[in-house]
Amino acid sequence: MRVYVPLTLSGLAEAYKTGELGAGRFVAYAVTPALREWYLSDDIEELEYAALNRAALASLRLVAVDPGAARRRVVVAVDVADGAASADPDRGLDPGALGEVRVTGPVPLAKAAAVHADADDAEADVTAAAEALGGADLGDDDAQFVVDGAEDHELLWFATQEIPGLVGLGD
Repeated sequence: MRVYVPLTLSGLAEAYKTGELGAGRFVAYAVTPALREWYLSDDIEELEYAALNRAALASLRLVAVDPGAARRRVVVAVDVADGAASADPDRGLDPGALGEVRVTGPVPLAKAAAVHADADDAEADVTAAAEALGGADLGDDDAQFVVDGAEDHELLWFATQEIPGLVGLGD
């Protein structure tokens, strides 16, 4: 099963240093039955893209609560055994939990298929979105518009060998 793990750049640096994603159970996003029902598509690529976007929003939330984090969203795509990730049946239809799974972790970073991250030119919009999240969560349409502005930036695809360059550890 492919899962999408939301991180910050500093979280990715830590995973690179330790060689593992997560410590114990951790939250990721995947194509769950509730996500399939919400997205109304049978195209697995579209569904995986929806799960990736859910993880990108979770990454934005991590950025928002860490004032020292670089203002870029980061998501690691990793394959885990089917039994290693499970959705919470009590939260399946909660709009905030669509696609959310718990991974039994830790997962070796070597199992990662790719890293998705914002380009440098997204930082201003990601900064504004991180600041607007609270208002958006309370239903403020203007704040939601600002959050959507970050989502207008497509995450770039990086091979796992590019992680050192992403986190500033050289090439």
